[in-house]
Amino acid sequence: MNKEILIERLKTLGFKEYESKVLIVLLSGNPMSASEIAKQAKIIRNSIYDILKSFVEKGYCNEIETNTILNYQIIDPAIILDKIIGEQKKNFSRKLENLNDTFGELQSIYKSEAAGTDATDKNIQLIRGFNKHRVARYMELVKNSKAEILGMYSPRRVVVEELSHDAKSFITAGGVIRSIYQLGENREDNLELVKACELFESGGEEVRLADFKLPNITIFDKEFVFLNLSADKNVPKHKQADLIIQNSDHAGHMRDLFNHYWNESLTITEFRKKNI
Repeated sequence: MNKEILIERLKTLGFKEYESKVLIVLLSGNPMSASEIAKQAKIIRNSIYDILKSFVEKGYCNEIETNTILNYQIIDPAIILDKIIGEQKKNFSRKLENLNDTFGELQSIYKSEAAGTDATDKNIQLIRGFNKHRVARYMELVKNSKAEILGMYSPRRVVVEELSHDAKSFITAGGVIRSIYQLGENREDNLELVKACELFESGGEEVRLADFKLPNITIFDKEFVFLNLSADKNVPKHKQADLIIQNSDHAGHMRDLFNHYWNESLTITEFRKKNI
């Protein structure tokens, strides 16, 4: 490989230009004096000593003492790689620990600040960004619900196992879950959806199937409304958004809409009779 290209690649890994040049010269494997290394690397002789001292301390090369002069010899590059990987892992662990500690402090500040704000400021929440965090907020609403969850879901909705577990716990505690799932255009997909819905019913959920388009809306305890605003499959994940509205009047209107769609939808038995 061209030395200039190799130098550039070493620089992207954290080596400085002179360090890269010295490392390449040492790769010959022969014991060499500082003067010889500086000459072959074509760098200023005064710069070589700090680099060699650093390499020795890091275990990249051995310092060999003779009667007249110190020589330097590189160790196996595979060993150097292990040393660099080990150091990178340690640095990453330290950074990750610092990141968690710092954001732990930020979270405590955020909670204390949020507790001091007027509740009316939090009646509407817009959640943007990566799907994982939006699902987490949805699951939080499920866990905090006490009596009723009404949901309308388009085919794009993904059922999360952890969420299903929380739903079972909610029903066991006396809560009511009624869900309407929108059928798609693909027969096989619909049959898979029906099988999933049968499992939901066996767990205590009340289920209907809609052969018409549904909004992605869930109503929690007649107070919270969760709306998915990214029904278009072409919307990138980082641009997707959900809206959470805490308002009992609005939740009441959405419950009326839900009940209208519920009455227009099919039971699983009706669907199977229709599609025999």
